[in-house]
Amino acid sequence: MTIFARSTIGGLTPTQFSTLFRLFAEPGPISQNALGRLVAMDAATTKGVISRLENQGLLTTQKDPNDKRRYLLQSTEKGRALIRDAIPVVKGITEATLEPLTKAERETFLRLLAKLC
Repeated sequence: MTIFARSTIGGLTPTQFSTLFRLFAEPGPISQNALGRLVAMDAATTKGVISRLENQGLLTTQKDPNDKRRYLLQSTEKGRALIRDAIPVVKGITEATLEPLTKAERETFLRLLAKLC
């Protein structure tokens, strides 16, 4: 079982957490396609994750008034509260994940990870 799964952040999967966190970080509504690109998911996976988060009341979807083919997404207050509560837990998960590494190894790992992202 992964460290993330043991911590169960609001019952979210890592993919759901990542998606909701990206919405939390956005200053306003974002299109479903743009969100999918931000979290590196294909359209079908993005739609499924969004549907589950919407059913939990963690985000809202609405048709884009300027383009009826697009949906705009935004986290709800419930979703934002969950993310705010989860941030310390996620920081703890990161620390636990990096714990086996020396300080120099952590710095190298994080530098390389940032280069990939």
